[in-house]
Amino acid sequence: MNSKPITVSGADKLRSELHELKTAIRPRIIQDIAEARAHGDLKENAEYHAAREQQSFAEGRIQKLESVLSDAQIIDVTKLKSEGRVVFGATVALVNEENGNEVTYQIVGDLESDIRHHKVSISSPIARAMIGKEEGDIATVQAPGGITEYEITSIRYI
Repeated sequence: MNSKPITVSGADKLRSELHELKTAIRPRIIQDIAEARAHGDLKENAEYHAAREQQSFAEGRIQKLESVLSDAQIIDVTKLKSEGRVVFGATVALVNEENGNEVTYQIVGDLESDIRHHKVSISSPIARAMIGKEEGDIATVQAPGGITEYEITSIRYI
C-alpha cells in the first residue's frame, strides 16, 4: 500500500479530530439513540433515524481517519536535509513575474491542503513546479488557466 505524505501539524489535526469523534461525538450520538428509542415505535421515529444517520457518518469518518493515519508517512520538515531547496513541507514565498503579486504557500499532503490557509497539495501544479527549486529560481506553473511564472523569494522550513 502506498503511504501518503503528511506534515506533523496535519497529522496532529487528524489525531485531534479522531479523538474528538471517539470521546465526545460518538458517546453523544449513542445517548441520542438511547433517548430516541425510549420514545417508542422506531419505524416512525424521526429522531431515531436522524441519530442513526449521524452515527453512520461519524463511524465512517472515524474509519477514514484511522486508515489515513495508519498509512500516512509523517514528515517533519524541520529535520529534513533540504540544503535550501523547496521540498515537501517547505513554506515558500513567491512573486508573480507578470503582476508582482506576492503569495506564500506551504507544500502539504493532499489531505491537508487548504488554499484559504495557504496550504497547497504536493500534487498541485504550483507545488510540482516549485519542488527542487532554490531561492531566486523561476517556477513555471502549467495551470488550466495558462502558464504563470513565479520567482521564489524565500524558503522556510517551519
